[in-house]
Amino acid sequence: MTHYLDNAVLEFRKLKALADKALAQVSDDDFFALLDEESNSIAIIVKHMGGNMHSRWTDFLTSDGEKSERNRDSEFLVGENDTKSSLLNRWEAGWHLLFDILGSLHEDDLSGSILIRGEPHTVMEAIQRQLAHYAYHIGQIVLLAKHFAGPKWQTLSVERGKSEEFTAETRKKWGA
Repeated sequence: MTHYLDNAVLEFRKLKALADKALAQVSDDDFFALLDEESNSIAIIVKHMGGNMHSRWTDFLTSDGEKSERNRDSEFLVGENDTKSSLLNRWEAGWHLLFDILGSLHEDDLSGSILIRGEPHTVMEAIQRQLAHYAYHIGQIVLLAKHFAGPKWQTLSVERGKSEEFTAETRKKWGA
């Protein structure tokens, strides 16, 4: 189970790195841009994830993951005080909280029970739930960032036309 915690931290770190690399390629205007009236901007996704992280990871083992002070619906609106800097600061603070909590957990914590919106989860299930949720939204951030960057986009994965070369290098690295 310790391996599980190590792997969960690794996967969260990979997701954050992916998002950060995508965010670095977005102009301030594009950070707030909407594709249409029903879509979320990168700013809204970042705001929502920050709010979710603060709610879920604060007092993770001892209180419901949906905190009474959280106003989830407001996370999907850009307010007059929502600057790129303030939203990214909240994002960073949320990630810091997540990594602090995961770093403090022990193997015997994983089978414990916590609540999210009154629904019981094992600690492991709650971690998996957040991992899937963040992957979903980071995929949205990457898609939007790539859209706005256009031809200036710097790939975050295997370059087009380079799959065979990448696979060969990976196999060589791992002695396969």
